[in-house]
Amino acid sequence: MVMKEPYILAIDQGTTSSRAIVFDTQSRIVSRAQMEFPQIYPRDGWVEHDPEVIWSTTLEVARQAFDQAEARGGKVVAIGITNQRETTVLWDRETGKPIYNAIVWQDRRTADFCKRLEREGLSELVQQKTGLRLDPYFSASKIAWILDHVDGARDRARDGRLAFGTIDTFLIARLTGHRVHATDATNASRTCLFNLTHQTWDAEMLKIFDIPESMLPAVKDCADDFGESLPELFGRPIAITGVAGDQQAAAFGQCCFTPGSIKSTYGTGCFVLMNTGDEPVLSRNHLLTTIACRLKGKPTYALEGSIFIAGAAVQWLRDGLGIIDDAGQTESLAGQSSGNDGVYMVPAFTGLGAPWWDADARGAIYGLTRATGPAHLARAALESVAYQTWDLFHAMAEDGLNPSRLRVDGGMVANDWFVQLLADILNLPVDRPRVLETTALGAAYLAGMQAGLIGGMEEIAGSWRLERRFEPRMDEAARQRLLQGWHDAVRRTLSTSTRLGV
Repeated sequence: MVMKEPYILAIDQGTTSSRAIVFDTQSRIVSRAQMEFPQIYPRDGWVEHDPEVIWSTTLEVARQAFDQAEARGGKVVAIGITNQRETTVLWDRETGKPIYNAIVWQDRRTADFCKRLEREGLSELVQQKTGLRLDPYFSASKIAWILDHVDGARDRARDGRLAFGTIDTFLIARLTGHRVHATDATNASRTCLFNLTHQTWDAEMLKIFDIPESMLPAVKDCADDFGESLPELFGRPIAITGVAGDQQAAAFGQCCFTPGSIKSTYGTGCFVLMNTGDEPVLSRNHLLTTIACRLKGKPTYALEGSIFIAGAAVQWLRDGLGIIDDAGQTESLAGQSSGNDGVYMVPAFTGLGAPWWDADARGAIYGLTRATGPAHLARAALESVAYQTWDLFHAMAEDGLNPSRLRVDGGMVANDWFVQLLADILNLPVDRPRVLETTALGAAYLAGMQAGLIGGMEEIAGSWRLERRFEPRMDEAARQRLLQGWHDAVRRTLSTSTRLGV
């Protein structure tokens, strides 16, 4: 009997779309499928998803990629999952039905609650235990909000009838017919409930947010046994053997395995992760401490800077303003002029993330004149992402960390104009890999390692290939002029409470 070539199905459930990519054991893409889904904005600063739509689109693209791959003669033998992090779902354990829409990581409805906890002097405790901040970004305050605003939810939670999960956990539950309620350490580290040092759910954090521990999933390694999919989903059960939050999966796909290695992913938001080794490093400059990966019970830590709006600004140009038909048009538009003519966009559509952490800030565009047109807005949107990345690198430098180069991935980095600007603004070489789908690839690597299809991290690191290196070529005076204009725009955008330090 001829053995079929083994494949790995990577499910990449993101903020604006669900994707599935099948890889072979040589990191080559065999098939892929993608579906966008609606964003729900009930009020200013609120962002939700329909969990059933997340599930239906995920299952649809997974089946499409699965069928295409197996039609080529191979056999999918393992599933890896990567997901939008922090987004929160609560469901009934008996019926499996969500009790409220998924509250998305971008959502800011719990800002006042987080500020109250901050006034109570809990910020340092939260950072020491979880590496995170008291901010609506993270899952804990979202769980508390649902428990407080859905009739009977707190009583049902205390009785053990409700389950919480980030999107990975929700998908695992659906794939396994609710036989498995589990997450991995990277997603757990984004909840504000997980103790980084002890690698367990933290009783003190659970008390602060008033969340019953019975709601929480088991925490596993990133390469681990997460159960099997129901036979009816793909025609046979398939082992789920790898899970990581999207940014950690991207770092794994970019082979950021040694302390000091760093990547930045440009999708809906922008997220910079720097590997800091086997000890957590607490930032003094508003960055996050998180788990980069956990294998065989041993965590590797990272510092992270989180930008809420990156590619979403380009999506707004398309869907909100209608001045472009697709994201690729921004490259030619941005290159039409030799400068930005003083136009700056601060895309604080859902507040500002690191290093500002201003939940009340809202987006603004400065420097508009009668001559301002679509090209200026496209350029300002792209420039804003590069400037925000500089802010993160500046914070890392203030923490004593100075990377010598950056690896990038995500949909935005197909834009040569943007990546060159990034190198210019950071004044660093920027490396773009041959495989831009590094988030899905990282999930595939983890699943493949656990399934015995892929060797260790040395083998994976040896497979990384450079597609193009972008060297900085902007002079220092021009760089500083642009950054000065950007920081002036940010200062004018910050909410009154942030400007006054309240």
